[in-house]
Amino acid sequence: MALTENEQAPACDWYQCEAGVYDEMCESGGQPRAHWDYFAQALQTLGSKELGRRQQEALRLLRENGVTYNVYDDQSTFSRPWELDPIPFLVSSEEWTTIEAGLIQRAELFNLILTDLYGPRDLIKKGLLPLELIFSHYGFLRPCDNITHSGQHQLVIHAVDLARGPGGGMWVVGDHTQAPSGAGYALENRMAMTRILPSLFRDCHVHRLALFFHALRSGLASISLKHDSDPNIVILTPGPRNETYFEHAYLASYLGYTLVQGDDLTVRDGKVWLKSLDGLQQVDIILRRVDGNFCDPLELREDSHLGVAGMLEAARRGNVAIANPLGSSILENPGLLAFLPKLCEHLLGQSLRLPSVATWWCGQQLERDFVLQNLHKLVIKPIFRHHATQPIFGAQLSKKELASLRIRILTNPHLYVGQEQVNTSTMPSLIKNEIQPRNGVLRTFMAAREDSYVVMPGGLTRVAAERGDVEVSNQAGGISKDTWVLASEPEKQVSLWLQPSADRVTTASVGTVPSRIADNLFWVGRYTERAEATARILRTILQKLNEVDEFTDQSDIVCLRTLLQTITMMTATYPGFVGEKHEERLKKPLDEIKSITLDPKRAGSLASTLVYLVQSAYGVRDRWSTDMWRVIDDIDEQWSSQVKPLRGGITQLRAMLDQLITSLLALSGLTMESMTRERGWRFLEIGRRMERSLMIISSIRSSLVPVKPPQVQNLLLESMLVSHDSTITYRRRYRSYLQLATVLELLFFDDTNPRSLLYQLNHLQQYITDLPRDHTGRRLSDEERFIIEASTQLRLADSLTLSSSQDGGIYGDLDQLLSRLSHLLAECSNAITNSYFRQAQSPQQLAPTYSEPEP
Repeated sequence: MALTENEQAPACDWYQCEAGVYDEMCESGGQPRAHWDYFAQALQTLGSKELGRRQQEALRLLRENGVTYNVYDDQSTFSRPWELDPIPFLVSSEEWTTIEAGLIQRAELFNLILTDLYGPRDLIKKGLLPLELIFSHYGFLRPCDNITHSGQHQLVIHAVDLARGPGGGMWVVGDHTQAPSGAGYALENRMAMTRILPSLFRDCHVHRLALFFHALRSGLASISLKHDSDPNIVILTPGPRNETYFEHAYLASYLGYTLVQGDDLTVRDGKVWLKSLDGLQQVDIILRRVDGNFCDPLELREDSHLGVAGMLEAARRGNVAIANPLGSSILENPGLLAFLPKLCEHLLGQSLRLPSVATWWCGQQLERDFVLQNLHKLVIKPIFRHHATQPIFGAQLSKKELASLRIRILTNPHLYVGQEQVNTSTMPSLIKNEIQPRNGVLRTFMAAREDSYVVMPGGLTRVAAERGDVEVSNQAGGISKDTWVLASEPEKQVSLWLQPSADRVTTASVGTVPSRIADNLFWVGRYTERAEATARILRTILQKLNEVDEFTDQSDIVCLRTLLQTITMMTATYPGFVGEKHEERLKKPLDEIKSITLDPKRAGSLASTLVYLVQSAYGVRDRWSTDMWRVIDDIDEQWSSQVKPLRGGITQLRAMLDQLITSLLALSGLTMESMTRERGWRFLEIGRRMERSLMIISSIRSSLVPVKPPQVQNLLLESMLVSHDSTITYRRRYRSYLQLATVLELLFFDDTNPRSLLYQLNHLQQYITDLPRDHTGRRLSDEERFIIEASTQLRLADSLTLSSSQDGGIYGDLDQLLSRLSHLLAECSNAITNSYFRQAQSPQQLAPTYSEPEP
């Protein structure tokens, strides 16, 4: 869609470039560059207002998909929404061909360096690399010596940060080989951009990303030491608190791998096993997102809780392949950049195609002297990158700070490099509904295949948050962009789905459910039901509070006081309406009601329960469909840790509860209608039914066990029917007759009522019986015994007896039954936890003391 030869694109008067800085979209005269012609005209046609509207649509899509990025040491929020600029970074097809060739060469070069450093180390022996540069680097892991996986490429994934210098050429400003992040975010950005700018995306003929992920999946499969066509691959994540956890969960779901944390794995007999509900399953390949030093507390960092003791020994024996290999972070050493041209000539017999930013390693005398003489205009970096260490810009330091930095370098010169400060190019970005230039950096990715590397056509572009900022990173508040590599003609749609050969029919595979996943799903079910029960009783209380204000009837007042005490006992938010100074709160209950509802820091409050619900759901992010996550995100958005002050009083509070109950019902409905009846779903349902049972017992015991005057009891019976969503059913069956016996019949003994206690126990017994277990000898498990006893106790009870047996101002038989059922359900929950969620193991010996002959 470029202009013809005789046409000239109009100048971009609406866009002010930085003077003396290379701009990606416009030339120095303000004319758009050839490959930006069509897009620049489209930007002008759209206008900043419409572009801003589409940006908000993109941010909504990303938020609903749960795309987040966590910032180190930010305690104010569990995760931050992902920021996306609606203006992509455009690269012409011709330029990309040159960049791609340089990236492939660089990946091949780094693969050879990695293979040598953990193998013969000829590069050090021949003086091509200083030994101090390598052996003093924190990422060089000596225990990893001579550990290799099958295949030509030890370096499976390589990411490179590119920036355009003042002369217009692309420079490499950083390499990422430890556990490169960003590919998943690039894919999500692409998904959002095709939704908000579909016509522009189509007309620009943008290269697709799916081929890269095809190559990644086949490249990972090829390093399996079993040479199995379907190896068991897991993604090892540090967990939900990691800054890129969303990406870990997203890629696991997208690629069809199991997402695991360190405690999901164990090493036995020199092999890595996944602890699942079906027992131990051998792991063939680990795609790790945990830093190498933290992967094995036995041989590496002993204080690590993120890895697996013995993983390194399993890799040493050739029983598991790890991508990227442990120790590959040595390649992120910025000191290597100074030696790459000679290394490329030596290893590949070629000149380095993509230049790196000019780098001087301070471990050499001449280079150190140059750095010390030019501290005021260089960027100083330690050779080991860490999130707590940031580049030091000499131009920003005072004389005193420069003197201090000089001393640090002279003390340990081999630990520092000096780099030229490169003013990267700018690119148009939408900032506060105005298109402004921002410095940008492109991160692109390479995945190994059998004969070479495949480069992602594009990648993740990030721009600085403020004008003139030289540091571009997500941790510093950077904003992401999609990257469009323009093709000369439309590309064919590519699917990630694999196609079997004509004579092969694939068989279904039931996904593995790690114990941790089952634990999280169990608690998602419990927190969902706990939140709904709490919201329902609070809504009932607010309604009764209105009635008391309107009618001032003594029976209504006593009923309200009982309901207030019930909510305290249901939520365990003591002292509340039953403990110290409770009379004052009973007279003016609204402040306490608000606290129980809205205070996320108060244990047992509704807001606190929702925080735990979202955290448990986030821990199994890869298990949710888009629709389910949208509901969870809506709940989080409405009930975040920073709840806005109420301005509408009771009316607004009730509206919030109505909306929350609707969202919770939507979540429960999706779990019933959209999740397959596999083991993960079963544990979620066990959690739901367990918590609903306990909430029924707690509410009935707190409100109806104490004997009340008939007028008050009727009001309480009506309130319990409302809060348990059974009013319509009761009226249809019993007309206007309100009795304790009939209410108990409906809420306790009716196995057709989804809100009854017996209904919950029947389903619990069914789900627990179906749980995986060793059937040898077929004795009842603890959890089976507890749930059978609870169900039997309830079935043997009689509603007339329970509603007539009074003892000391309470319904004695009813109280004893509920007390016993509560105890049995608590014991059942503990038994399930001990059987399926706690993987307590005795120490395992990594190597046998003797070898038995093979049969």
